[in-house]
Amino acid sequence: MILLPHLILLIVWIGQNTLANRLMQISLIVSVILIYMITCTCLHIMPLVTSRFSSLRLKILQGGRYLLKFCFYGILFQLVFYLIMKLTDWDFLLRPNDSIVILLFDFIFCCVHFYLFLLNACLRVILSCRRLGIFKRLFIILGLGIPLVNLFLLRYLGKMARAEMDLEICRFENRKERDGKMICATSYPLVLLHGIGFRDLQYFNYWGRIPKELTRNGAVVYYGHQEAWGTIENNAAAIKTTIEKVMEENHCDKVNIIAHSKGGLDARYLISGLHMEEHIASLTTMSTPHRGSELLDLLNKLPDGIYHLISSAIDFNYKKLGDRAPDCYHASKQLSPGFCQEFNEKYPDSPKVYYQSYASCVKNALGDSLLSIPNLLMAFAGASKNDGLVTIESAKWGHFKKAFVSTKRRGISHGDMIDLKREDYDGFDVIEAYVEIVKELKEMGF
Repeated sequence: MILLPHLILLIVWIGQNTLANRLMQISLIVSVILIYMITCTCLHIMPLVTSRFSSLRLKILQGGRYLLKFCFYGILFQLVFYLIMKLTDWDFLLRPNDSIVILLFDFIFCCVHFYLFLLNACLRVILSCRRLGIFKRLFIILGLGIPLVNLFLLRYLGKMARAEMDLEICRFENRKERDGKMICATSYPLVLLHGIGFRDLQYFNYWGRIPKELTRNGAVVYYGHQEAWGTIENNAAAIKTTIEKVMEENHCDKVNIIAHSKGGLDARYLISGLHMEEHIASLTTMSTPHRGSELLDLLNKLPDGIYHLISSAIDFNYKKLGDRAPDCYHASKQLSPGFCQEFNEKYPDSPKVYYQSYASCVKNALGDSLLSIPNLLMAFAGASKNDGLVTIESAKWGHFKKAFVSTKRRGISHGDMIDLKREDYDGFDVIEAYVEIVKELKEMGF
């Protein structure tokens, strides 16, 4: 950290002070250059190799954090080095007549040396840190070229990398502690139901990292495979077919359902409308608009012709994505408070099924950039304490467990509840939240 950036000075010093012949000087210079190249290559790559984590992403992130610390102390040591050089008038390394030019080149080389390490570190953290959203990444990339501002951004990157590494170490220890205990091995399989506008895709899991962690802890996980823009009735029929296959495959007579957003309404119609209560052990709803979303009251003020036109365009595109009978117009209307009130009266809960619910809340309109506009519209409609689409009061159903929030100003949005962005937030670990939910279901005998 002290001598490595001063390759120029070392080469000049060898040329000026070595008493050996010219061939020996050239050999020493070549050796110094090779040592520099090998050492720098190892320092650029070594954090990736020495990491104890098996995940490539975590190795890259940990390496970025190490390199940021290396650059901080390395630059600090250079100030000490140049101070010593100044106090000794540079004489112990250089001849006075050409010291200024050589020192200038040495300083430029030293800057390039640390710039490359900082670039490596920043790229590692920006590309691998899940605490950084898309807009934060873009802002940091643009800001790194601004003097002084980049110092604060580098400090911020180090802080984010450290926070995520602490979280991952905690997860690592939890997994090590739970290894083999099968704490999510429920009596009945889990069926996960997505919300409106999404499908159960093979290469992009709607539920993010959650299913993998549940499976690791013993859960048997399936997906509903209902349509993205299907009505409650059509989706419930599709889910019924899926559940029948799941029961046949697992030789059981019941399943547990965990449903997000509109998936909770699909599940409730499945239970009470299609009379599947004998085959549903429990229903856990996450941010489901049981009493509707005030956002639909605002959208319903659009002229019906425009609403039909937008819905038709969505239906046209989702047919290409695999929906057999998309019906955006009626599916979205079924999320209005008026429809949900009639729905709740017509399809009461079955006493044979255990119902529980969870909600979340964003703390400001900019909490989630993807839902900023809906959140502002919700606030305009007077719907406080919402996740960008659904209020906490609307999400309450059956045994209401809790509303998830984060310790920072952001809060937890509708999409965060299913790990949509694969990001981590202070005070809320979505993966551990679902592990605890399924663990409780197991303990209750479901």
